[in-house]
Amino acid sequence: MQWMRWTMPAIAVMSAAAPAYATQYMTVAEAQKRAFPNAQLAEVQAGRVWKAEAGGRPIGYFFFDHVIGKHLNIDYSVALGPDGRVHRVDILEYRESYGGEVRDAAWLGQFAGKGPQGALDVRTISGATLSSTHITEGVKRVLAYYESHLK
Repeated sequence: MQWMRWTMPAIAVMSAAAPAYATQYMTVAEAQKRAFPNAQLAEVQAGRVWKAEAGGRPIGYFFFDHVIGKHLNIDYSVALGPDGRVHRVDILEYRESYGGEVRDAAWLGQFAGKGPQGALDVRTISGATLSSTHITEGVKRVLAYYESHLK
């Protein structure tokens, strides 16, 4: 029991000093509203894919997904228009201690208009190379899913 007298203060200091980097920027519901403000969304795949409709006609699809940054998950969403082209990409939660530049509107804007056909040429971000590469791969995966399952 003598060891507890010496180790407990150190444990308390270390746990209090442990940084928390996770930042939730928006929920899935908020991202859906941002992507399709006047639409009804119906689940296609539970908790992952929704079909957006307005006035009884399809206006796109909303995808929720996550990729690994360098060490931790990044939650993101992809909204596709009715033609399967990217309408917008949003970062919902970022957990890494650095590399948050992937939330930059100019970088995310590179995805707009990209479709399932053709190359998805998006520049990486210095200091966030793995995060930007993995998000790009995730968007490619969403486009491939659209092409094979929803088109």
